Amino acid sequence: MVKKILITGMSGLIGGLLKDHLISIGEYQLSALNRSLVKGVSTHSADIAKLEQIRPAFENIDVVVHLAAYLGSDSFEEQLPTNIIGTYNVFEAARSAGVKRVVYASSGSTVRGVENIYPYGDIAQGNYQNVKGPIPLITHQDIRPGGVYGATKVWGEALARHFSDTYDMSMLCVRIGSVTKDNIPSDARQKSIYLSHEDVCQILQLSIDAPSELKYDVFLATSNNRWSYRDLEHPRKVLGYEPVSSAEDL
Repeated sequence: MVKKILITGMSGLIGGLLKDHLISIGEYQLSALNRSLVKGVSTHSADIAKLEQIRPAFENIDVVVHLAAYLGSDSFEEQLPTNIIGTYNVFEAARSAGVKRVVYASSGSTVRGVENIYPYGDIAQGNYQNVKGPIPLITHQDIRPGGVYGATKVWGEALARHFSDTYDMSMLCVRIGSVTKDNIPSDARQKSIYLSHEDVCQILQLSIDAPSELKYDVFLATSNNRWSYRDLEHPRKVLGYEPVSSAEDL
């Protein structure tokens, strides 16, 4: 049976990549919740900060992929409408419409704060000669947000846990690494957290199609980078995620 997928923020970079990827497979019926119209896809135009405006987009949807986010300044006032209120509204609209699963685009910024300490700071700066011995990998259970943006994503993960526990919804959180328009890392830090176009689409599709009994989880997502400090064993074990790209291959 064809799955009906609603994607918020489809006009963004990752939203566009996922749209094209899922269309190419041909097993999904896509729609968008977006401020602007998305060409070739049924679009409900609304502001996610307005709950009553967005409710109609969720009717008869199987899975919501919540990608919409504010990525501008790190001020709380500017983060609040989209990343806090908007995320709550998306989860609540999904719940009230009977949506079975929400895939929440969290961020590696939930753990970016570790780059203030050794050895992660040296890795992010490209000072690899200073790194001695095995790197203790950061896992999906770790939280050390970088900035207000990272903290809003931690809040989103906690809210997803609440919705899963309270309403028996499947809420899967993907801590997305650095996805760039040109599909290449631009500096030393991005070499460690690079996530290719192919790999971000892979892990999001795997999350969409994960077994229904998987009710809540958090997954770090990068490509198979030599200097990554983020654990990929958990998404590999639970989702079957096998990154096909590496920053060192570029």
